Amino acid sequence: MEADLNQWIRTVRKWLAIGTGVGIEAGPRNLNVVVARVRPSGPQILGSLTIHNFREQPASEWGSVYANFLAKLGAAHLAAVAVLQRGEVTVRPVALPGVVKKDIPGALLFQLDSLHAYPEQEPVSGWARIGRTDSVLVGIARRETVDYYNNLFAEAGVKLAALTFSAPAFYGASRLLSDPPAEGFLALEETDGQTEAYGESEAHGIFSAIIPAPAERARGMALAELRLAPETEPTTFAGLLPVPLALPEDFDLSRNAVPYAAALAGACPRLALPLNLLPPEQRQSGSRALFIPTAVLAGLVLLLVAALGISGTVESHRYRNELRQQIQTTGEQALRVQTLDRKIADSRQRIHTLDAFRMRSKSDMDTLQDLTKTLAPPTWLRSLDLTPTQLDIFGDTDHAATVVKSLDQIPGLANSEFAMPLTHSGALETFRIRSQRKEVIR
Repeated sequence: MEADLNQWIRTVRKWLAIGTGVGIEAGPRNLNVVVARVRPSGPQILGSLTIHNFREQPASEWGSVYANFLAKLGAAHLAAVAVLQRGEVTVRPVALPGVVKKDIPGALLFQLDSLHAYPEQEPVSGWARIGRTDSVLVGIARRETVDYYNNLFAEAGVKLAALTFSAPAFYGASRLLSDPPAEGFLALEETDGQTEAYGESEAHGIFSAIIPAPAERARGMALAELRLAPETEPTTFAGLLPVPLALPEDFDLSRNAVPYAAALAGACPRLALPLNLLPPEQRQSGSRALFIPTAVLAGLVLLLVAALGISGTVESHRYRNELRQQIQTTGEQALRVQTLDRKIADSRQRIHTLDAFRMRSKSDMDTLQDLTKTLAPPTWLRSLDLTPTQLDIFGDTDHAATVVKSLDQIPGLANSEFAMPLTHSGALETFRIRSQRKEVIR
C-alpha cells in the first residue's frame, strides 16, 4: 500500500512540474543567473548570465543588464529565487517527534538560541519539514546579511520571491521528476581549498556543511556524519539535478548547479522545500493572469491523475477529451472577460467625458457671471465668443484700457490684449479684446 501511495505521489508531482523560474547565486565575486522552464517531460535551460564583480559595480548598472537579459527571454515578469553563500547561513536539521505543524514555530523559537552562533546579533530564521518525517530543516542567517542582499537586489530592480540557501534548493530539485537513492547519497563541490557537502541518509536526514579541507578528506568526514558506508562514491552537485532536455551551447552545468537548482525551485515553488529567509511582506510574486488557464489545466490534470490512481478505470482517451473540453471552456471564459474589460473601459471613458462637459458648463457660467459684474455701464458688448481656451469680446466703453486690466482680475482669464486698434464713436471707444482662459479651482 505504501509503495502504491509513493508511486501515486511521484506521478502527481510529475504532472504538476509546470512553470518557469529564475535562479540567482550570489557568489563571493560573481552573480550567476539561470532561467529554466519545467514541463512533465523534463526541464529546459532558456539562458544563463554571469555578472562579474557585481559587488563592486553600481547596482543600477548590473540591474539593467539583468533586466535586459530576462526581457530577451520573455521572463521579465518573474521574481527570482536567490541563494546565499553556504558560509552565510547556519543549517541545522532538528528532530521534533510528536510535534504537530502548528506548534513547530513555537518549539523552534524555544531552542533557537542554541542553534546558531550569532549571540550578539539578531538572527533571521526559516524552517521547513523534511518530507514526511518528524524532522525539520532550519536555516539561520544574520539580520544584517539578509538586509544587505534585500536592499542590494531592490536597488538593482531585481524582484525576489525567496532568499534561501543551497540545501533546500538541492532537496527540491533532486525530487522534481524522480527520487534520489533511498539508501542515501553524498555530493561534494570543492572551491578554493574547501569543500561544500550536501547529503541525505536515514540516520541524518539532510546534511549540509562547509568542510575546510579538500574533497578527498571531506568525503570521509561527510560519510561518517551521514552514517553511510565508507565505499560510497560521492557525486557532484550537478549530478543531483535533472538533466536538461535543452540548454545553450556555452552553458556549463557544473559551474551553474546552484542557480539551476534555484531556478527549478522558482519554476515549481509548491514542489520545492519552502524554506525562505526573506520576510513575508518583502516577497514578490511573478504571477500573471495569463497563467490562470495553465493553473486550471494543472488542477484538472491533478484530479484526473488522482482518479487514475484510486480507481484505475479512467482511460487515456477520456482524459484527452475532457482536457480539450476544459481548454475550450477556459478560452471562452477568457474571451468573455476580455469583452467585459473593454465594456468597462468604454463606460469609464464616457463617464469621464460627461464629467468634463459638466465642469466646462459650470466654468462657462462662472466666467459669464464674473464678466457681468466686471463690465458695468457705460461698457456695452456687441458680441461675446467664449471657447474652452479663450474669450473674445467686441463692444464700446469710455475707457478701453481699464477693461483690459479688469479682465485680467477675473479668475480664469489671463493675458488680455486688444485684438484690433481702437476706434472712436463720439465719447466712446470701440474695442475688441481677446483673453486666454485657464483652469480655476473654486
